[in-house]
Amino acid sequence: MVDLRFAHEPDSSRYTLHRGDDLVSALDYRDDGKIVALTRAYTVPTFRGHGYAGEIVDRAVAELEDAGERKVSPVCWYVADWFAAHPGRAGILQGRG
Repeated sequence: MVDLRFAHEPDSSRYTLHRGDDLVSALDYRDDGKIVALTRAYTVPTFRGHGYAGEIVDRAVAELEDAGERKVSPVCWYVADWFAAHPGRAGILQGRG
């Protein structure tokens, strides 16, 4: 996943992942100033099956962990499953740590 470009688009309340000029995945959120609710992970159908959804969630969670200002609520089923598969990252979840 070397040629991927990750971006935070706060005006659109989303994170994006591009491969070259192509948008491959997006992660929508709501931020109330304390909790970031990750509401929808989406991969463009032609790019599914390459791990892009997991990659965007991983990068977004890393950015939120680095900032250290907010907790995460995994509203989207995919994000909840991602946290279940990565229990070492659960410290950022709402109601933890």
